Formats: sequence, structure tokens, C-alpha cells
Amino acid sequence: MDGFTKKYGLHRLVYFEDTCSIESAISREKQLKKWNRAWKIELIESINPDWLDLSEENNGNGSPRSRG
Repeated sequence: MDGFTKKYGLHRLVYFEDTCSIESAISREKQLKKWNRAWKIELIESINPDWLDLSEENNGNGSPRSRG
């Protein structure tokens, strides 16, 4: 079974958040899914205005924004 990134042809990680639990991650994901596209773009650009690939930049060493 193909995953989300392959299905949609995604190649860059431009935004992510660290959470302290799976429950808080799921809650935040549900919250963001309700946002419109413009709000999501504004969130991304507030942290990563050049839309850099954060998977290469951070190599798992922290997040541009952490949430509890």
C-alpha cells in the first residue's frame, strides 16, 4: 500500500511540530485539518518563509515550533 507522500507526490517537509504525546499530536492534527488553505500557508510562512526542506536542515534535531 502506498503512503500519503507517494500518493500526493510530496517531496519536501516544510512544517512540523513536536508534541509530548500521541494524544496531543492527534488533537493538533485534527485542529489543523479544519483550517482553510490560506491559514495553513500563513502558519508555514511564519516559521519557514522560504519553504525550505526541513527534513534535510534539522535531521530530526528539533522543531521550528514545539507544542505540549
